[in-house]
Amino acid sequence: LYLHPPRHKELMNWHIEPVTKNKKAYLNLLLLADESEAMIDRYLERGEMFVATAGGETVAACVVMDEGNALCELKNLAVRPDRRRQGCGSRLVQWLCAHYREKFREMQVGTGDSPLTVPFYEKCGFTYSHRIPDFFLRHYPHPILEAGRQLTDMVYLKKKLSASRT
Repeated sequence: LYLHPPRHKELMNWHIEPVTKNKKAYLNLLLLADESEAMIDRYLERGEMFVATAGGETVAACVVMDEGNALCELKNLAVRPDRRRQGCGSRLVQWLCAHYREKFREMQVGTGDSPLTVPFYEKCGFTYSHRIPDFFLRHYPHPILEAGRQLTDMVYLKKKLSASRT
């Protein structure tokens, strides 16, 4: 599997491994991508979790769920704040797409309509699918703010993983 060259030299020692036990040990990291522990609890144990390490330190974590019909969903992708904009998130997405391409036809991700996250996923090859109006207003007890904007709608993006799966 070829990964784009890292933008940070410590990513040369990049390693991704599954987490099958004690997933809650990474809760603080996961909360960076989803501010609600109750929401994380809804998918954490049912999903497949992976952590990425670089230079011996955990730099990112993610959770992917099988949604049926050859579709998987990236439920959480969190990168440590001091490791953002160094290629950690995009390399992890690239790895996930390669990892799941034989098992799933398509990957989707739901995110807030944010000027930070939507362009990130678009750069990773995802395209707009649909939106759920007022998702964050209905499912979170307090306003969720990102880049100075209150998130209201859940925006879903999708990416084809394999042309051979139907």
